[in-house]
Amino acid sequence: MPFKPIPAVISILIGLIIWFVIPVPEGVSPDAWHLLALFVATIAAIIGKVLPIGAIAIIAVMLVAITGVTNDTPKGAISDALSSFSSPLIWLIGIAVMISRGLIKTGLGARIAYYFISVFGKKTIGIAYSLSIAELLIAPITPSNTARGGGIIHPIMKSIAHSFHSTPEEGTQNKIGRYLSLVNFQANPITSGMFITATAPNPLVVDLIANATGNDIHLSWTTWAVAMFVPGMLCILLMPLVIYLVYPPEIKETPDAKGFAQENLAKLGKVSKQEKIMLGVFALMLILWANIPALLLGDAYMVDATTTAFLGLSLLILTGVLTWEDVLKEKSAWDTIVWFGALIMMASFLNKLGLIEWFSANINSAIATTGFGWVGAVAILTLVYLYIHYFFASTTAHITAMFAAFYAVGLALGAPPMLYALILAATGNIMMSLTHYATGTAPVIYNSGYTTLGEWWITGAIMSVVNMIVWIGAGLIWWKLLGYY
Repeated sequence: MPFKPIPAVISILIGLIIWFVIPVPEGVSPDAWHLLALFVATIAAIIGKVLPIGAIAIIAVMLVAITGVTNDTPKGAISDALSSFSSPLIWLIGIAVMISRGLIKTGLGARIAYYFISVFGKKTIGIAYSLSIAELLIAPITPSNTARGGGIIHPIMKSIAHSFHSTPEEGTQNKIGRYLSLVNFQANPITSGMFITATAPNPLVVDLIANATGNDIHLSWTTWAVAMFVPGMLCILLMPLVIYLVYPPEIKETPDAKGFAQENLAKLGKVSKQEKIMLGVFALMLILWANIPALLLGDAYMVDATTTAFLGLSLLILTGVLTWEDVLKEKSAWDTIVWFGALIMMASFLNKLGLIEWFSANINSAIATTGFGWVGAVAILTLVYLYIHYFFASTTAHITAMFAAFYAVGLALGAPPMLYALILAATGNIMMSLTHYATGTAPVIYNSGYTTLGEWWITGAIMSVVNMIVWIGAGLIWWKLLGYY
């Protein structure tokens, strides 16, 4: 059987109950309510992993088109169902995933990590910072946080632990492996929050914010990166220290690590032509994403973020760093484009059909009766939004299901739009730190066996508190200085 029958039945029942059993609330149109039924059933199917998320998205597109919940005509319905596939944000993240293949293929990602270990690897905590900095440097062009933390950094981390005979098989993971694996993972949510292109759901957040504010707020790549830089860097600097205090490694001095890194750098040989091209394209993309030509020469030289991604991919293909076969084989990119398009489409039409406005008005009324001002309300909403992720195995599903409603409620209660957008955007990445299933990177690292479930969850809970205090606390000061509220 190609799908999981029990989660499939549950998802279908949820959709049918909302559609046929629960009465359409006053103030909600039947079409909006029926689209909600399809949307909730889709999210339930994603959470239950009935099928791969891309396959679920295809079915969702079909159901929206065939039921006509967005348009009375068949032609209009299929046009609506496919409308989001022209979104530049969807293509930005898809193309960036394709580009990230070059880091792995050329070996540049591994070289960067080994270089930092060779410089800072005298102590265990130095290795931890090396892994974190390496992840940070490649984050802007690796929108698959799973590929970055699990596919590039984690194998290096395991190799280092193995070189110190710290393995789960030997029962010696506490020597150094447990600590490094926890740092390996906890760096991932932080770097994901620092750039739009560092994890796939971030562009979805950008789109939902734009829809909620009538495009009054559209977070550009540069705006996001500048806003999140100071809070993110403080979290990166603090995180290895916090984990060091909670689960200190038995081995604290690692003089052999530098030799290990230098040995692997020697195996990689001199920087190849393809690595140099990859590095040059990476630098060019960062310059364009940061709008440096526009800042120096005027707005006429501004290049759109998605256009920049297409330029980078084109250069890598023209120079032979990547082939078209490489691009076709990057299944996660095409998969992301499909499911991203479907979820953005459904979320957008829930907003257009008035359901989000109705939901936010009801929540607004409920919170208003408590007597809280917008500050207290935003604090409650943000904490609920963060910790309800214990019930999600997908950040995409969580953000798609809840971001628009929570953001709308905060705005209705008087929260400054830009400030609350940045708070929820940061929270949507911090929540990845909580569990061993919170994001795709988590099971990759957890399944290596370096930590117990209890150690993982305790670290996640502690880091969620630390990251929220530091990110939001520093953010409030930094964002005020930037004039964002």
